[in-house]
Amino acid sequence: MAVFASLVVGSDGSTTKGGNSRAITSGVDRTAFLTRRRSADFLLIGGETARTEPYHRTPVPVVISSRSMINSLADNRLAHWWNLSPTAALAKGVEKFGASVLVESGPSLIDDLLLNNALDGIHLSITSVTGGENPIDIAALLANFAEIERHEVDGTQFIEARRLK
Repeated sequence: MAVFASLVVGSDGSTTKGGNSRAITSGVDRTAFLTRRRSADFLLIGGETARTEPYHRTPVPVVISSRSMINSLADNRLAHWWNLSPTAALAKGVEKFGASVLVESGPSLIDDLLLNNALDGIHLSITSVTGGENPIDIAALLANFAEIERHEVDGTQFIEARRLK
């Protein structure tokens, strides 16, 4: 099983700006993100991500872990809205769709998976954007992982890190 999170943040740790991640991402980040997305068996997101980000069309199934059962993705035939914890939704998704999982969510769902030792690694993109909302402590997040690779393309830092065993 390979469960990796994909997260873009601004250089100040902002995870959203104007209510979603569109204003934080860069062109090179978006290209890398879409490439990773196509290779997953399914995507795991939270309800807030489903309500604020564009998930109306996805190349693979998307599992939404949410206590709210207001399905904002009813038009996506590959969306599965489950009233389950992130860890339980992950387990059910692996059983139903396969073991290659891309978690595309905010920090709270990622934190839950880290606490339950369910996240193998992270693809973190850091852009030059500042002044957003919902900041995370980048160093604290990366402390959960052993850094594997770090490189920069057109001003965006890319970090692929794996879970410490």
